[in-house]
Amino acid sequence: MKLSLLTAALLTATLLTHAEDWPQWGGNDPGRNMYSPAKGLPDAFNPGKVKAGTEEIDLKTTKNVKWAVKLGSQSYGNPVVSGGKVFVGTNNESPRDKRHVGDRSVLYCFDEKTGGFLWQLVVPKLKSGKVNDWESLGMLAAPLVVGNRLWIVTSRCEVLCLDTEGLANGNDGEYQDEGKYAVMDTGKPPVEPGKQDADIIWRYDMMDELGAFPHNASNCSVILVDDILYACTSNGQDWTHVNIPSPNSPSFIALDPKTGKLLGEDNAGIGPRIFHGQWTSPSAGKVNGKWQIFFGGGDGVCYALEAKPGKGNGSPIVPVLPGAELKREEDPENNYLRKIWWADLNPPEYKAKDGKPIKYPAAEGPSEINSTPVFYKNRIYVATGQDPEHGEGVGHLVCLDPTKTGDITKTGMIWDYKKVNRSISTVSIDPSTGLLFLADFSGYVHCLDADTGKLHWIYDMKAHMWGSTLVADGKVYIGDEDGDIVVLKAEKVLKVISETYLGAQVYGTPIVANGTLYLMCQTHLYSVGANATPVMTDKADGVQIKN
Repeated sequence: MKLSLLTAALLTATLLTHAEDWPQWGGNDPGRNMYSPAKGLPDAFNPGKVKAGTEEIDLKTTKNVKWAVKLGSQSYGNPVVSGGKVFVGTNNESPRDKRHVGDRSVLYCFDEKTGGFLWQLVVPKLKSGKVNDWESLGMLAAPLVVGNRLWIVTSRCEVLCLDTEGLANGNDGEYQDEGKYAVMDTGKPPVEPGKQDADIIWRYDMMDELGAFPHNASNCSVILVDDILYACTSNGQDWTHVNIPSPNSPSFIALDPKTGKLLGEDNAGIGPRIFHGQWTSPSAGKVNGKWQIFFGGGDGVCYALEAKPGKGNGSPIVPVLPGAELKREEDPENNYLRKIWWADLNPPEYKAKDGKPIKYPAAEGPSEINSTPVFYKNRIYVATGQDPEHGEGVGHLVCLDPTKTGDITKTGMIWDYKKVNRSISTVSIDPSTGLLFLADFSGYVHCLDADTGKLHWIYDMKAHMWGSTLVADGKVYIGDEDGDIVVLKAEKVLKVISETYLGAQVYGTPIVANGTLYLMCQTHLYSVGANATPVMTDKADGVQIKN
């Protein structure tokens, strides 16, 4: 596999037709804009009814549904579609293999045409428990697929490279311990891997290798640029919500996609200032002819890093914000992803009132960045937010100029918008209209002009929103915690097209691949198309326990 050619194909893919895969968080766009040029998508659909005594959807009772498959009981992120396969993360509440029962994180691989189950990656929970790996949470990150390779950050705070064919075509790569991996920390003996199990090519453990300490969960949808893989380490606080066990551990890293070798780490010095945890995903864009990698920090700062790691030069690693100085320097033996620019997204009034600091996580106070910075037309769009467990509060959506350098908190702010509440969602921008859509955790969908920040409308979903908006075919698709999928007109005047109850909470983000819409709730994944004919096959029947 020539990764350089595959990477180039992925990053330069032109969005000309609807007949294309959605191989990563953000589709084919390394800028992570949640947009698809697909046409002819349905305005509405009927998810059907569950067959009595089962967890299987009766496809005869659906409308515009090709197939539906059972997931676990908690499903987040979004599916990705590549090479005729659909990959989606969940938990193990509906086990497909009786050898793997109990609390696990799972990545499923289904056939794109039929929904037939192909293979699964089973990830045991960390022995340390909920402080690092919250029970029943499942796989949070969306994977990245290029050719026959897949990369994903698991709930064990590790980056895995997998063969997209699973073990059906043999055990490839240097890693040969799939049987041991599936039972780590469980006290059970190794299992004999089969054709419906994942084939691990390499494994990079960020806790062991970097000392990272994920708070409650690990989540990052990695990105690949010029044969370098970028990930967030999920480093955060411990159970006290005061102590940061690994303040010197990096927040962002670069890996060799072929081997998993560490190529570089950030020099932002974020560790001592992490508010809570770090669950952002990177985006990328070419600025003045050079790639920049964009991350949201657990300190509420948006960062741009050089894409190519450079040798350490002994320079002090100093945080970009005062109050937590690190007494260390760049190691000449290490490589670093150096800061190009940074912007503090917490306005002064979110930090102090009447001369007194506002302590995190107060509703009127500062937040971190959990969403993904979106690079669009040489600008960065990103919003602030917090762990949903912290409830609602003030947020901040900004538009930044990435051509600046250094501290661009003031010099690079093109426009900002403070009517938004805390958000863990990523924006979507419609290139045909220049309209930007953002969901906030309080349940409001905001429509603004991407160029000026002018507000056009706000729609109240009347329920919390965890996922992001998808804009496609002149429509905005969004789900909420009540389990509703709402379709809105992607226009300056608000118009609701349809509202459909999916049967369980919707925490994921809709996607479009090859003209088909994929919608997921906590318990099921649906393949939806206009005038779609249900695929009647035993392979799409939901839970299959292997003997």
